[in-house]
Amino acid sequence: MKRLRLKVDYPPLYKKGMNFFIIAESEFIGIKSYVLQTVDMKGKLFISEEELIKKFAEVYK
Repeated sequence: MKRLRLKVDYPPLYKKGMNFFIIAESEFIGIKSYVLQTVDMKGKLFISEEELIKKFAEVYK
């Protein structure tokens, strides 16, 4: 499972530096979307590939 860190604030609930896991990804006619789960299991985000690239960075162990 990929682990990501938020690069900028994502109002209203998520702050810069918060960690997420990618729990699902899908593609429909060339459009990719992702479901992210917070590491503490308190919230989920449904985002596009464009938002993923702009607002998140991959965390390496």
